[in-house]
Amino acid sequence: MLNWLAGLPPQGIYGALALLAALENIVPPVPADLAVALGAFLAARDDAPVSVTAVYIVTVVANVTSAIGMYAVARTVGKRFLESRTGQRLLSARSQAALERAYQRHHLWGIFVSRFLPGYRAVVPPFAGMIGLRGSKALPPVILATAIYYAVLVWGAHRVGKNWESVRAWLDQIGIGLGLVAIAVTLVVGWLVWRARRRRTVDGD
Repeated sequence: MLNWLAGLPPQGIYGALALLAALENIVPPVPADLAVALGAFLAARDDAPVSVTAVYIVTVVANVTSAIGMYAVARTVGKRFLESRTGQRLLSARSQAALERAYQRHHLWGIFVSRFLPGYRAVVPPFAGMIGLRGSKALPPVILATAIYYAVLVWGAHRVGKNWESVRAWLDQIGIGLGLVAIAVTLVVGWLVWRARRRRTVDGD
Protein backbone atom coordinates (compact mmCIF):
# COMPACT_ATOMS: atom_id res chain seq x y z
CA MET A 1 0.00 0.00 0.00
CA LEU A 2 2.85 2.35 0.86
CA ASN A 3 4.54 1.85 -2.50
CA TRP A 4 1.24 2.22 -4.32
CA LEU A 5 0.35 5.45 -2.52
CA ALA A 6 3.82 6.90 -3.02
CA GLY A 7 3.48 6.33 -6.76
CA LEU A 8 0.27 8.34 -7.05
CA PRO A 9 0.09 12.05 -7.83
CA PRO A 10 -0.76 14.28 -4.83
CA GLN A 11 -4.46 14.42 -5.74
CA GLY A 12 -4.53 10.63 -5.96
CA ILE A 13 -2.87 10.27 -2.55
CA TYR A 14 -5.35 12.62 -0.92
CA GLY A 15 -8.23 10.83 -2.61
CA ALA A 16 -7.04 7.38 -1.50
CA LEU A 17 -6.49 8.56 2.07
CA ALA A 18 -9.93 10.19 2.15
CA LEU A 19 -11.57 7.01 0.83
CA LEU A 20 -9.87 4.79 3.41
CA ALA A 21 -10.70 7.19 6.25
CA ALA A 22 -14.35 7.37 5.15
CA LEU A 23 -14.77 3.62 4.69
CA GLU A 24 -13.89 2.93 8.33
CA ASN A 25 -17.40 3.97 9.41
CA ILE A 26 -19.02 1.85 6.70
CA VAL A 27 -16.73 -1.20 6.68
CA PRO A 28 -15.05 -1.17 10.14
CA PRO A 29 -12.17 -3.55 9.26
CA VAL A 30 -10.80 -0.94 6.83
CA PRO A 31 -7.56 0.32 8.46
CA ALA A 32 -8.22 4.07 8.64
CA ASP A 33 -5.53 4.46 11.31
CA LEU A 34 -3.01 2.98 8.93
CA ALA A 35 -4.14 5.30 6.16
CA VAL A 36 -3.69 8.38 8.35
CA ALA A 37 -0.23 7.22 9.46
CA LEU A 38 0.74 6.49 5.87
CA GLY A 39 -0.22 9.98 4.80
CA ALA A 40 1.73 11.58 7.65
CA PHE A 41 4.73 9.37 6.90
CA LEU A 42 4.72 10.37 3.23
CA ALA A 43 4.51 14.02 4.29
CA ALA A 44 7.66 13.59 6.41
CA ARG A 45 9.81 12.38 3.51
CA ASP A 46 12.41 14.64 1.91
CA ASP A 47 10.54 14.42 -1.40
CA ALA A 48 7.15 14.73 0.33
CA PRO A 49 4.38 14.65 -2.28
CA VAL A 50 1.76 15.82 0.25
CA SER A 51 1.41 18.27 3.14
CA VAL A 52 0.96 16.97 6.68
CA THR A 53 -1.65 19.66 7.34
CA ALA A 54 -3.60 18.67 4.24
CA VAL A 55 -3.37 14.98 5.19
CA TYR A 56 -4.90 15.78 8.57
CA ILE A 57 -7.70 17.93 7.16
CA VAL A 58 -8.58 15.50 4.37
CA THR A 59 -8.73 12.43 6.62
CA VAL A 60 -10.65 14.14 9.43
CA VAL A 61 -13.23 15.63 7.04
CA ALA A 62 -13.67 12.31 5.22
CA ASN A 63 -14.06 10.28 8.41
CA VAL A 64 -16.42 12.73 10.09
CA THR A 65 -18.52 13.05 6.92
CA SER A 66 -19.00 9.29 6.65
CA ALA A 67 -19.77 9.06 10.38
CA ILE A 68 -22.46 11.74 9.98
CA GLY A 69 -23.79 9.88 6.94
CA MET A 70 -24.08 6.62 8.87
CA TYR A 71 -25.78 8.46 11.72
CA ALA A 72 -28.29 10.00 9.30
CA VAL A 73 -29.05 6.67 7.62
CA ALA A 74 -29.49 4.92 10.97
CA ARG A 75 -31.72 7.71 12.26
CA THR A 76 -33.90 7.38 9.17
CA VAL A 77 -34.27 3.60 8.95
CA GLY A 78 -32.80 2.31 12.20
CA LYS A 79 -35.87 2.83 14.35
CA ARG A 80 -37.98 0.75 11.97
CA PHE A 81 -35.36 -1.98 12.09
CA LEU A 82 -35.35 -2.03 15.90
CA GLU A 83 -39.14 -2.30 15.87
CA SER A 84 -39.06 -5.22 13.42
CA ARG A 85 -39.08 -8.85 14.49
CA THR A 86 -35.37 -9.21 13.79
CA GLY A 87 -34.58 -6.02 15.69
CA GLN A 88 -36.62 -7.17 18.67
CA ARG A 89 -34.70 -10.43 18.73
CA LEU A 90 -31.41 -8.58 18.76
CA LEU A 91 -32.54 -5.96 21.28
CA SER A 92 -35.79 -6.15 23.23
CA ALA A 93 -37.97 -3.09 23.73
CA ARG A 94 -36.97 -2.97 27.40
CA SER A 95 -33.28 -3.13 26.53
CA GLN A 96 -33.75 -0.44 23.89
CA ALA A 97 -35.42 1.82 26.45
CA ALA A 98 -32.61 1.22 28.96
CA LEU A 99 -29.93 1.95 26.38
CA GLU A 100 -31.75 5.06 25.23
CA ARG A 101 -31.89 6.36 28.79
CA ALA A 102 -28.19 5.62 29.26
CA TYR A 103 -27.33 7.35 25.98
CA GLN A 104 -29.40 10.38 26.89
CA ARG A 105 -27.69 10.59 30.27
CA HIS A 106 -24.09 9.77 29.33
CA HIS A 107 -24.00 10.43 25.58
CA LEU A 108 -21.27 13.07 25.69
CA TRP A 109 -18.52 11.09 27.40
CA GLY A 110 -19.75 7.71 26.19
CA ILE A 111 -19.61 8.67 22.52
CA PHE A 112 -16.42 10.69 22.93
CA VAL A 113 -14.47 7.87 24.60
CA SER A 114 -15.89 5.17 22.31
CA ARG A 115 -14.61 6.97 19.22
CA PHE A 116 -11.06 6.22 20.37
CA LEU A 117 -11.66 2.48 20.81
CA PRO A 118 -11.35 -0.16 18.07
CA GLY A 119 -14.54 -2.14 17.67
CA TYR A 120 -16.65 0.69 19.06
CA ARG A 121 -15.52 3.58 16.87
CA ALA A 122 -17.65 2.76 13.83
CA VAL A 123 -20.67 1.53 15.80
CA VAL A 124 -21.30 4.61 17.94
CA PRO A 125 -22.70 7.09 15.36
CA PRO A 126 -25.23 4.72 13.73
CA PHE A 127 -26.36 3.37 17.10
CA ALA A 128 -26.94 6.91 18.34
CA GLY A 129 -29.06 7.47 15.25
CA MET A 130 -31.00 4.23 15.71
CA ILE A 131 -32.14 5.14 19.20
CA GLY A 132 -33.11 8.65 18.08
CA LEU A 133 -30.42 10.72 19.79
CA ARG A 134 -30.48 14.21 18.29
CA GLY A 135 -27.60 15.23 16.07
CA SER A 136 -26.86 18.23 18.27
CA LYS A 137 -26.03 15.77 21.06
CA ALA A 138 -24.52 12.86 19.15
CA LEU A 139 -22.32 14.53 16.55
CA PRO A 140 -20.20 17.10 18.48
CA PRO A 141 -18.40 14.42 20.56
CA VAL A 142 -17.90 12.35 17.39
CA ILE A 143 -16.29 15.29 15.60
CA LEU A 144 -14.16 16.33 18.58
CA ALA A 145 -12.88 12.82 19.31
CA THR A 146 -12.03 12.21 15.65
CA ALA A 147 -10.16 15.52 15.40
CA ILE A 148 -8.12 14.74 18.52
CA TYR A 149 -7.39 11.12 17.62
CA TYR A 150 -6.31 11.91 14.08
CA ALA A 151 -4.18 14.80 15.34
CA VAL A 152 -2.31 12.35 17.57
CA LEU A 153 -1.89 9.87 14.72
CA VAL A 154 -0.66 12.50 12.25
CA TRP A 155 1.65 14.18 14.77
CA GLY A 156 3.10 10.89 15.98
CA ALA A 157 3.62 9.32 12.55
CA HIS A 158 5.19 12.53 11.26
CA ARG A 159 7.43 12.89 14.30
CA VAL A 160 8.56 9.28 14.69
CA GLY A 161 10.75 9.59 11.65
CA LYS A 162 11.29 8.61 8.08
CA ASN A 163 11.52 4.88 8.82
CA TRP A 164 8.17 3.25 8.09
CA GLU A 165 8.94 0.29 10.36
CA SER A 166 9.31 2.68 13.30
CA VAL A 167 6.00 4.33 12.42
CA ARG A 168 4.32 0.94 12.12
CA ALA A 169 5.72 -0.20 15.49
CA TRP A 170 4.45 3.01 17.11
CA LEU A 171 1.03 2.51 15.51
CA ASP A 172 0.92 -1.09 16.74
CA GLN A 173 1.62 0.06 20.30
CA ILE A 174 -1.30 2.49 20.14
CA GLY A 175 -3.54 -0.23 18.70
CA ILE A 176 -2.64 -2.71 21.42
CA GLY A 177 -3.19 -0.15 24.18
CA LEU A 178 -6.57 0.97 22.87
CA GLY A 179 -7.53 -2.64 22.18
CA LEU A 180 -6.92 -3.54 25.82
CA VAL A 181 -9.04 -0.58 26.91
CA ALA A 182 -11.81 -1.72 24.53
CA ILE A 183 -11.71 -5.22 26.03
CA ALA A 184 -11.92 -3.78 29.54
CA VAL A 185 -14.89 -1.61 28.54
CA THR A 186 -16.61 -4.63 26.98
CA LEU A 187 -16.14 -6.66 30.16
CA VAL A 188 -17.51 -3.84 32.32
CA VAL A 189 -20.53 -3.36 30.05
CA GLY A 190 -21.13 -7.11 29.98
CA TRP A 191 -21.01 -7.27 33.77
CA LEU A 192 -23.44 -4.35 34.09
CA VAL A 193 -25.88 -5.98 31.66
CA TRP A 194 -25.63 -9.30 33.51
CA ARG A 195 -26.21 -7.59 36.85
CA ALA A 196 -29.23 -5.70 35.49
CA ARG A 197 -30.76 -8.89 34.09
CA ARG A 198 -30.14 -10.77 37.31
CA ARG A 199 -31.75 -7.96 39.30
CA ARG A 200 -34.82 -8.03 37.03
CA THR A 201 -35.03 -11.81 37.43
CA VAL A 202 -34.85 -11.54 41.23
CA ASP A 203 -37.45 -8.77 41.26
CA GLY A 204 -39.69 -10.85 39.01
CA ASP A 205 -39.42 -13.78 41.36
